[in-house]
Amino acid sequence: LPFCARYRAPKMANSPTPPQTVNLPLRPLAIAATPLSHPSTRSDPIGEPANTVLHAYYSVLFATLGPQHWWPGRSRFEIIVGAILTQNTSWKNVERAVANLRAAKLLTPAAIRAVSSRALAKHLRPSGYFRQKTRTLKIFAAFLFARHSGSLRRLFATPTYILRDQLLALRGIGPETADSILLYAGKHPVFVVDAYARRILERHSLLSAKAAGDSRQSYEHIRSLFESQLPRDHQLLNEFHALIVHTGKLHCRKSNPLCSSCPLQCFLPLAPGRQALVAAS
Repeated sequence: LPFCARYRAPKMANSPTPPQTVNLPLRPLAIAATPLSHPSTRSDPIGEPANTVLHAYYSVLFATLGPQHWWPGRSRFEIIVGAILTQNTSWKNVERAVANLRAAKLLTPAAIRAVSSRALAKHLRPSGYFRQKTRTLKIFAAFLFARHSGSLRRLFATPTYILRDQLLALRGIGPETADSILLYAGKHPVFVVDAYARRILERHSLLSAKAAGDSRQSYEHIRSLFESQLPRDHQLLNEFHALIVHTGKLHCRKSNPLCSSCPLQCFLPLAPGRQALVAAS
């Protein structure tokens, strides 16, 4: 059988109770009215078994690819900086800009607030769109000191829904950047939606054409879809996003996708392995 047809999450495999049947829909999934609110109590990144198609996707990807160790950064503020700088550029370019900031001792909120925009822009040049990113970093630093006394601890102690609205109100910070800051720097249980997640859902017929139309609505639709089907565990949501990026880069590419070698290939609509998973479960 294909891997995802014979895979069992460790807790399911060791349980004396037979696993429940997993019903995999072949049409766009409905979104729950409200996301799950209970946090996971497990210490391992698999999380509690859940009878949803997206949790099955996560289990297969984690078992196949293993932990991804995201997000790279030596401090929470460096992670925030990386989340802002990665807009419209490659991570290699972000690393160059971050290295410049580290050499100049500018990887603290106070240093970003104090440095001139002209000097900051010089260090950010490798990341592209450096003038806009300079403005965004300065805006974020000003916000941090004005609203949270310059403290990241106080910032991330803010309830998720309030902090997300605050971040989205800052010029230069959109939903993906805000959620990256919340998840990776703040350990808030939110899902980060990117082009890879959208592409996988569309190709697996899990996203309706209507939902894919408007970019902003599409983002919130997909975020709600993931958060309604998964435990509200920041470790799991962190790992799942990283696994999706890995899969999107290596398999579910924009052109010439490598479906035959993809861990998720048997979840494709009408794939034999997709039916086998239902039967074997």
